[in-house]
Amino acid sequence: MNERIMLSLPHIGGGEQKFVDKAIETNWVVPLGPEVKGFEHDLEEFLNTGDSRFLTGDDRKKRVVALSSGTAALHLGLILLGVGRDDEVICQSFTFAASANPVVYAGGKPVFVDSETDTWNLSPRLLEEAIRGRMDKTGKKPKAIIPVHLYGMPAKMDEIMSIAARYEIPVLEDAAEALGAAFKGQKCGTFGEFAALSFNGNKIITTSGGGALVCPTEEDAGRTMFFATQARDSAPHYQHTHIGYNYRISNVCAGIGRGQMEVLPDRVKRRREINQIYREALKNINGIRFQTEPSGDFYANYWLTSILVDPAKTNGITREDIRLACENANIETRPLWKPMHLQPVFKDCPFYGDGTSEKLFENGLCLPSGSILTDEQVQTVISCIISTLKDQ
Repeated sequence: MNERIMLSLPHIGGGEQKFVDKAIETNWVVPLGPEVKGFEHDLEEFLNTGDSRFLTGDDRKKRVVALSSGTAALHLGLILLGVGRDDEVICQSFTFAASANPVVYAGGKPVFVDSETDTWNLSPRLLEEAIRGRMDKTGKKPKAIIPVHLYGMPAKMDEIMSIAARYEIPVLEDAAEALGAAFKGQKCGTFGEFAALSFNGNKIITTSGGGALVCPTEEDAGRTMFFATQARDSAPHYQHTHIGYNYRISNVCAGIGRGQMEVLPDRVKRRREINQIYREALKNINGIRFQTEPSGDFYANYWLTSILVDPAKTNGITREDIRLACENANIETRPLWKPMHLQPVFKDCPFYGDGTSEKLFENGLCLPSGSILTDEQVQTVISCIISTLKDQ
């Protein structure tokens, strides 16, 4: 059997070693240090380029605090927005659980909203319906909105931000899958008052495990670091007036991130190339449809190339048939996210939807997309898909 083709493996660029070696040589192997500061600076330099018409904060310049995970970033973002016990937070239903779990960590209650069909992301129409619905039901506005740029496809942030501004509800942007993606020339991760990034092992770039919170001001970045380092008060002894967390990234992991930032544009370029290879090979297959940029306003990083399989047009072949055929060929694929409103742990949460995410989950499949893949490996995946469709 051929070597297993994985969905999205880490891809080392070559420059990471020098930063890691420096951290070790200088004995900076703790959750602080020059590589952490350098990594944050690298991210700020990247995010603050491009169109800034939607940027908020002092000097329209985002600040970045590197953390232990994207989940930690979302949690701290909610804390800084004042989310507490019984506060409602609007969450995109069609996403990974880490987008919603931090709401519960903070004592809040998720309110799930369905996707729209163009981007598969938070529906602006249903978002406004949910806001009005919760105001009628509870007598108060939701405390925050968490849109997600799913699989690296930008959400319709102009519409979402306009609705958020109208009701004066802050946006905490989940850009965990979208580093390098942009909407109308502005980088994903710079639209919301806060935004979360992820550097998990399967993301566009990795620090092994890690994340970051994108902040609007230097003051907010300082508060984030305070809470991320156990909320220790300024005193000669250990004193705490707030609950803190151990959420800071290590200097060694940040060194890996600095090396990864050197190749970020190449990683985005390669993922988009792989997406195009799949599209070209499957363009004449009836019943196969891709997650696609709706217009030139959208620039997806195509973190994962994702397809929809319509059994009515494939002689009954389903997403699951293709997934199992790939698995038998030692190829890792993954169904699209199971919506949060269908998850047992969130079964009692309010949901505003029209069935879009349920259909996407039923028919969708993520294909191997890692930038480390060779063209030959991508062709192996394509051959498996085509043969499965022809064999039935």
